[in-house]
Amino acid sequence: MGTIGKDFKYKIIKNFLSINEINLLSYYCEMKHRTNLNYFDFKQSNLGDTYIYGDPAMESLMMSKKDLMEKEANKKLLPTCAFWRTYTKYAVLKKHTDRPSCEISATININGDGTPWPIFMDGTELNLDIGDAAIYLGCEVEHWRDEFKGDYQFQTFLHYVDAEGKNTECYMDKRKYWGVSMEGVTIL
Repeated sequence: MGTIGKDFKYKIIKNFLSINEINLLSYYCEMKHRTNLNYFDFKQSNLGDTYIYGDPAMESLMMSKKDLMEKEANKKLLPTCAFWRTYTKYAVLKKHTDRPSCEISATININGDGTPWPIFMDGTELNLDIGDAAIYLGCEVEHWRDEFKGDYQFQTFLHYVDAEGKNTECYMDKRKYWGVSMEGVTIL
């Protein structure tokens, strides 16, 4: 696939996360998931997957990966928001496109139990190994996942907008501070 604005819609970036990043984020997600008392999403899973928007660790990752995202997208980007979730058995990601804050996005497989769980982009099945990312035009590319058959998978989502595009007002997802939640925000 080519650059944004020409023929780029989505692509896989192998080894988006280093081994050290995978290890750090895997331990972090496991600890946060096991001690979670407040952050659940029952829309995509009947079991109530852990779901944390504005997580400081993931927003730090979003900022640290900005240069790589700019290189891959061939655009200057503004970071908007990040979140992560632990998907569990029977989770489904319904077919959708994203809101303006998610113009150029990455979904990253942090770790899991090894059960393959492809994401579909405009009907094309993409399989991500641990540490891989799919970057895509979130507002344009319809994406989804069928029912998860495994035990768990940690995914993080990093979102940006074109620094010279129509959604620059979405910088920081219109929040005052990084690493904080935003009441009333609908993510999908």
